[in-house]
Amino acid sequence: MDIYQFLNEHGIDFIRHDHPPVYTVYDVNRLIPSLPGAKTKNLFFRDKKGKRHFLVMVPDYKKVNMKKLHIILESSRISFGSPERLKKYLGIEPGSVSLLAVVNDKEKEVEIFIDNELWESEAFQFHPLVNTSTLTVSKENIMKFLNATGHTLNAVDIPGK
Repeated sequence: MDIYQFLNEHGIDFIRHDHPPVYTVYDVNRLIPSLPGAKTKNLFFRDKKGKRHFLVMVPDYKKVNMKKLHIILESSRISFGSPERLKKYLGIEPGSVSLLAVVNDKEKEVEIFIDNELWESEAFQFHPLVNTSTLTVSKENIMKFLNATGHTLNAVDIPGK
């Protein structure tokens, strides 16, 4: 999927910034200049049986309490999804996890959760399916994107440590 073509076809505005590959929040803070929009940490999980998959978004600085997160997700115990599952469900490689990857989730198998604190922002930073660029996208355009992909966003209080 050409993410830029998808965004343009659906009238979703964004600002693009190219940079060296980044794999962690630490890399982002070290290698990417200050950009508009909230920096996000995007995490991909699966439930114990591997039947449900979750994309969880929090502010970049938040440490997620894994022992409590499954309660918020209304799931059995959870763990990080493997690189193979990430490729199968979102069509991306580790280091590129992003809300924009649900464009590849044609079957709507990935549930999306965003921390209420992060959702208060007016714009967000996401990788466009690769970790060598960052897009700033407004909340309004995120809603357009989700409508275009058919996904629902669940705003919840993600437990921190």
